[in-house]
Amino acid sequence: MTKTGIMVLMAATLLSFPAAAQDLGRIEFSNSCAQCHGADGKGDGPVSPHLLNAPPDLTVLSKTNDGIFPIDRVYGIVDGRADVAVHGGRDMPVWGDRYMTEAMEENPLHYSWIEARAIALNRVLSLVEYISTIQE
Repeated sequence: MTKTGIMVLMAATLLSFPAAAQDLGRIEFSNSCAQCHGADGKGDGPVSPHLLNAPPDLTVLSKTNDGIFPIDRVYGIVDGRADVAVHGGRDMPVWGDRYMTEAMEENPLHYSWIEARAIALNRVLSLVEYISTIQE
């Protein structure tokens, strides 16, 4: 199967099981985002006072985008394709790369690059889906 095929399959799986994606997204948010953005996504995590720039309130992304959740922008920030100017460059972790590295390190004999990328994509998509559910 091609890399694109695996990514499409992973995305289709998430769409087929939205509750599972939201559960995974909630776990990813708690493990990867809450330290800076806060457990509720308001930007008031325990690390936030120590950052150069305050993390944004993730619950108002739709509100500040004419009521539409900016899925491509959020995906790009989480995956690492987009710069995060508010952080003064790329101070925010590149979760897509980190998730892929974790998959490769956890199972170096079992996962190919394509499989590791699919796992990373699944985690990023789940996280973005979860962020979409915490909008005011």
